[in-house]
Amino acid sequence: MRLDAILGFILSHPMNRGRPVAALARFADWQLRSRLAPEVVVPWIGEARLAVRRGMTGATGNIYCGLHEFTEMGFLLHLLRPGDLFLDIGANVGSYSVLAAKACGARTIAFEPDPHTAGSLRRNLALNGLQSLARVEEVALGPSNGEIAFTVGRDTINRVAAEGEEARIVPVRRLDDVEGVGAPTMIKLDVEGFEEQVLEGAAAVLAAPSLLAIQTELETPDIRERFAAFGFEAMYYDPFARELAARPFGYRVSNMLYVREPAAVRERLAAAPYRTLNGVRL
Repeated sequence: MRLDAILGFILSHPMNRGRPVAALARFADWQLRSRLAPEVVVPWIGEARLAVRRGMTGATGNIYCGLHEFTEMGFLLHLLRPGDLFLDIGANVGSYSVLAAKACGARTIAFEPDPHTAGSLRRNLALNGLQSLARVEEVALGPSNGEIAFTVGRDTINRVAAEGEEARIVPVRRLDDVEGVGAPTMIKLDVEGFEEQVLEGAAAVLAAPSLLAIQTELETPDIRERFAAFGFEAMYYDPFARELAARPFGYRVSNMLYVREPAAVRERLAAAPYRTLNGVRL
């Protein structure tokens, strides 16, 4: 990403507004420290920490801005409780998994098929002492069980490979067939265009009465219809006001939010403990 784009993202981020000097200082500090060591362990939210390397786009966004994906991560922080189950589908190096398990105390299953990225994911879970609360499934998810070609080494844009792309063969499973996924509270689904196929193998999970919210990067007519059939409606969230509504709030959104039982969700959001990150209270 070009420097002007990075700086524009940092300075326009909701958690950095009115705090440009501190935000730019975090950016400069990371640029220096990441050139002196191959891995930097940074404090995050509460007692959570992240092991970050250069090129980890989402993780470095957390360093610069507190929460890289502000509305999505803010919603997770306010929704999840100890004892809940969070499914992190397309976990990458584990930012969402660490938030769910370390900050919220939720049980977490993280899906990441790239062996190198899965190693970084396990590193972040171990760094936070989450081995008993979170587990890694080093598989892709899809409509059937078997194997599939998957790109590796592309950080947040790894995906099911197109014909002719350099890739490796990884196992693919139906979500419904994975042990222990049957009663989630929340799902994050970010699989670079393969979301529809993942949902084909997830009918039982989508029908689980416990499931209150899904965040999906890809939104298509098929996905909207599938979610509607299970009682989910598209919503937007303002983490500062803790307001959930059918209208946008003007924040940048990378993943669309779908909610079932919005009244129950609003109660959870309102009752969540407040946390402070980079001097910002959420």
